Amino acid sequence: AGTVTGSRPDDDFEHIASTVGVPWPGFEVRTLDASGADVGTGEPGEVAVRGATVMRGYLDDPDATAAAIDADGFLHTGDLGTIDADGYVRIVGRIKDMFIVGGFNAYPAEIENLLLRHPRISQAAVIGVPDPRLGEVGMAFVVLDDGPPVDASSIIEWARVEMANYKVPRAVEILGELPMNATGKVVKDDLRARIAAR
Repeated sequence: AGTVTGSRPDDDFEHIASTVGVPWPGFEVRTLDASGADVGTGEPGEVAVRGATVMRGYLDDPDATAAAIDADGFLHTGDLGTIDADGYVRIVGRIKDMFIVGGFNAYPAEIENLLLRHPRISQAAVIGVPDPRLGEVGMAFVVLDDGPPVDASSIIEWARVEMANYKVPRAVEILGELPMNATGKVVKDDLRARIAAR
């Protein structure tokens, strides 16, 4: 899609650090629910973009084009994001990573950012795992900094104070390192495979 949003020269540090900016002139950004309707200001939805540099479709693949670009010409990115009252766009995760805990949408990137506030956690990855009562629950994989001993149960207890109950990971596994790809992104499929192998 090329560059669709950006920070402006007079943006404050908070907006520069926590958003992808506002749409450039000639571009439109929407956040949509599963039915394709716009969500409310500040509510998470799929980020959809339209503008001159947004692709028109996939070469020789009308099915993939129809799945990615809606009738209004908006490219559905697969990113979850919010748009605030001033038009700033925040990316909060990927649709494929979202899981539902007892009817509440849980966004791994949001939970990971909360876990990184723990004084001992240096890296965190969260995935949804099946749960017989709630449908799915979060499972966190964390890497710790050097310091006093900490275990999974103390991390869960800390999380119960720091985040809404549906966001609290029901299990935490402490690892020496997270599986990363060549670009430095956590390979969550490896974490899912680790759980499936049990």
